[in-house]
Amino acid sequence: MTSRSHPERDCVESVQAVLDWLDGHDGVDASTESLDGAFALLADQRRRLLLTVMRTYGEELTLPDAAEEVAVRETGRKVTNIPAERVREVYLSLYHDHLPRLVDAGLLEYDQERDLVAPDAV
Repeated sequence: MTSRSHPERDCVESVQAVLDWLDGHDGVDASTESLDGAFALLADQRRRLLLTVMRTYGEELTLPDAAEEVAVRETGRKVTNIPAERVREVYLSLYHDHLPRLVDAGLLEYDQERDLVAPDAV
């Protein structure tokens, strides 16, 4: 028998916590399709980080500011210690991939003309 490393134990505990939460929320639409969609949205770390940034600030941010904050959280460094190319790469991936998915899901709003991201006011 092998002992589990801490990341594996954390994963198991996280899965168990989600399953416990689902068991306790019978009124929540927990159809397979809606759960699969939710897990697909949350599967990517960068999307989770963007959602966390927007929840932390709770107000509109420019997409460049949001990209900087996501890069800070990805690297664990101060923004002044992150190469501009890295922040640019984060911005482009948010703009072209992650942000449209989150907007389509109704989790964020985006004003392209002003390049502003806002948490959805649901």
